[in-house]
Amino acid sequence: MPLLTADEPAAVETVNAEGSSPVVLLCDHASPRIPRALGDMGLTEVQRLDHIGWDIGAAEVARRLSALLDAPLVLAGYSRLVIDCNRPAGTPGSIPPVTGGVTVPGNQAVTAEDRRRREAELLLPYHAAITAILDARLRAGTPAVVLAIHSFTPFLETPRPWRIGFTYGRDRRLAGAMLDAFTARWPALTAGDNLPYAVGEATDYAMPVHGLARGLLHLLIEIRNDGVRDAAGQTAWAARIAECWRAVEPALARAGY
Repeated sequence: MPLLTADEPAAVETVNAEGSSPVVLLCDHASPRIPRALGDMGLTEVQRLDHIGWDIGAAEVARRLSALLDAPLVLAGYSRLVIDCNRPAGTPGSIPPVTGGVTVPGNQAVTAEDRRRREAELLLPYHAAITAILDARLRAGTPAVVLAIHSFTPFLETPRPWRIGFTYGRDRRLAGAMLDAFTARWPALTAGDNLPYAVGEATDYAMPVHGLARGLLHLLIEIRNDGVRDAAGQTAWAARIAECWRAVEPALARAGY
């Protein structure tokens, strides 16, 4: 039996696929939506709409940034509680039984078939849409720079002072350039260098696969979610990121991205 019925929203949304910018935007945790077949997964609405269920404000920042840059954007359609589109399939964080200190009843007895269905219907279509855009650019000889938009909670065991984090794994080139551009413009807004998280090849999926493995410049941006809970904050943060990109793009273009 399929996980999604025909009248439910798609697993992935692609915006402005033919955008002219070198930037290809991703939003791995864009939605708190849960497939009808899974009910509420044993969680309250407050829990499902909190940061454990999605990256609050990230999708709206990404949409605004897509418009500002004329950039393609790919958004995951369902909650990270069902399957996390930024985790390798089969890893503990992919279908989390506990997340952010909260037990997820709907993930306590996931069978191999349940896992296969979630991967096939939610995870794989999202990454296939990203792959299609990047492959099309490769065939056309068009530059591609992969930029993922996330958000993080202001408090996790201890307060987190960063307003934004520029995070990466083995390749710091884009993160370093964007971090420098940001701190030069807004020194009062504390920015994290690989904080509050670093990108790990065993724990992350999008940056290692779509960025590092392809040899593309890539960056995962984390924005503290108390700054993007309303339209004004979402607009302001999208504008800041766009300004930083415009500042660093000429040098990156001269270097061949």
